[in-house]
Amino acid sequence: MNWSAVRDEAVGYLSDLIRINTTNPPGNEISACQYLAQVLAREDIAATILEAAPGRGNLVARLRGSGRGAPLLLMAHLDVVPVEPARWKYDPFGGEIHDGFLYGRGALDTKDLVAMELAVFLWLKRNQVPLARDVIFMANADEEAGGRFGAAWMALEHADLIRAEYAINEGGGFGSTILGKRIYTIQTGEKGAARFTLRAFGRPGHASIPQRDNAVLNLARALDTLGRAEFPMHVSVTARNYLEGLANALGGAAAASLRQLAEGKNGKRALAHLPLDEGMRGLLYAMLHNTATPTKLNAGSKINVIPSVAEAQVDARLTPGQTAETFLHELRAVLGEEYEIEFHQPTTRGIEADPQSPLYDTMVRVLKQHDPAAIVLPDLVVGATDARHITKLGVKVYGFCPMFDEAGEMERVHGDDERIRLENVGFGARILYQVVSEFAQTA
Repeated sequence: MNWSAVRDEAVGYLSDLIRINTTNPPGNEISACQYLAQVLAREDIAATILEAAPGRGNLVARLRGSGRGAPLLLMAHLDVVPVEPARWKYDPFGGEIHDGFLYGRGALDTKDLVAMELAVFLWLKRNQVPLARDVIFMANADEEAGGRFGAAWMALEHADLIRAEYAINEGGGFGSTILGKRIYTIQTGEKGAARFTLRAFGRPGHASIPQRDNAVLNLARALDTLGRAEFPMHVSVTARNYLEGLANALGGAAAASLRQLAEGKNGKRALAHLPLDEGMRGLLYAMLHNTATPTKLNAGSKINVIPSVAEAQVDARLTPGQTAETFLHELRAVLGEEYEIEFHQPTTRGIEADPQSPLYDTMVRVLKQHDPAAIVLPDLVVGATDARHITKLGVKVYGFCPMFDEAGEMERVHGDDERIRLENVGFGARILYQVVSEFAQTA
């Protein structure tokens, strides 16, 4: 195959998708679905567009195999988070190329994967790959707001269109250099979510007469306590596999600390002794603990009135095996009974997929073919993806969007000047094509 042509084609799709503003809210993913349907129609591939609500489009297309194996699902989401245009060097919805990078909101999360999967899907058809299993392509709405109008709705209302044995999703495939080693991850697990409102109460009154029993001050003390809290360690199977694999890869003093973490021992001391940057240590902490991060504050109606209640919205993430109920015990141990804690519904539990599978093995083998120095590890993503909805159908979901981050690209996810190297688009499309074509020919 002409891999330069594949890269350029995927780059073209990505640029076009970035130019379709699917900021969520309101989403408007239907426009991106219509674009994808037109591209597929040019190759005589029928696509179905389903709206969970006006403008909230989801697209599904299928290449039929012999049926000897169960289907493989390629999935990614079309919506993107908001931008602050004045902070961007280039138009966030311009899809512009500068100095070997494609800029725009969604370049990394996750219109890049949509474009790569679309290119893979089309080349499977063009090359008439003899499929032993159906390959399904799904592009979703609403992942950035929880998936209510996207993957969650599809799994509930249209499960027969997307039911599969395995799925390839966002969240992994990323490579980076850690202490001189080229480490790639494949997402096999992700944390759950238990967001909550934290309320503090006090005595209302005139602001001209200060008082200690002030709801705002009480909330401030609670947030300071929460920010300094150290919750118990919870080492999931995925986290243990990652830490042990990383220890074997790095060796030396780092290995000893990583193995202590894998065993759930000396958490604070082991993290402090790791010869890694602060960002990496923070990631490992989040992988091993329930976390609670205040993000929004609300109190009072007038500047000269002391309010009776002040509240904070807190984004809490739970390690696999933990629930809102178990986390509430950890919160009470830190905050006591003085404050009201109201969990938002629904809460979700963390998920894990077994890395022992033919698809996982194919991903590892193909990555090593293209990067012989690659060390590939299963990974627990500390955020959340649409995988949590699709796994309810019994699908084994892996996060795999191959790229090697040597220019700090991943630091721009949800940030300013989001961008992706053109070579990474080509790298990802080539590896995905080889993984999908080889795996889909087996039963």
